[in-house]
Amino acid sequence: MATPDFIRELRRTAGHQLLFLPGVSAVVFDDRGRVLLGKRSDNGMWAVIGGIVEPGEQPADCAVREVFEETAVRCVPERILLVETLSKPITYPNGDTCQYMDVTFHCRAVGGEARVNDDESTEVGWFDVDDLPEMKRFSNRRIEKALVDEPTWFRPTATV
Repeated sequence: MATPDFIRELRRTAGHQLLFLPGVSAVVFDDRGRVLLGKRSDNGMWAVIGGIVEPGEQPADCAVREVFEETAVRCVPERILLVETLSKPITYPNGDTCQYMDVTFHCRAVGGEARVNDDESTEVGWFDVDDLPEMKRFSNRRIEKALVDEPTWFRPTATV
């Protein structure tokens, strides 16, 4: 998987300890209402497109960049679906541990042809929402949120 340079630099001094990182997910729809998915090269599972926000980059710009880098599809973010810290840290095969604050965007495709465009996916394709491949709950939940036409981005976990 492509690790951003700023994370490689952090890892030189931080080692494998937990890093809290900003991430984005993009639920991209075409004009036929199909959703864009990539089959991840790291775990073989289909997923919505996502990635890590670079220093100084706006989350919506990151979503657009990640979609294009991974799938060659151009998109426009239309609304925020969800903002949440993922419940569990992820430990990668090399021992690096990260936990992500994810901002999920509902996006509309505006150009390009879906194809594998980097090494993060082994397949890329458009899927009818009634005929999705097996995915982890993370992606399913984001697609479900995108199909609801109401504000759903805030999920409180505690009361004050």
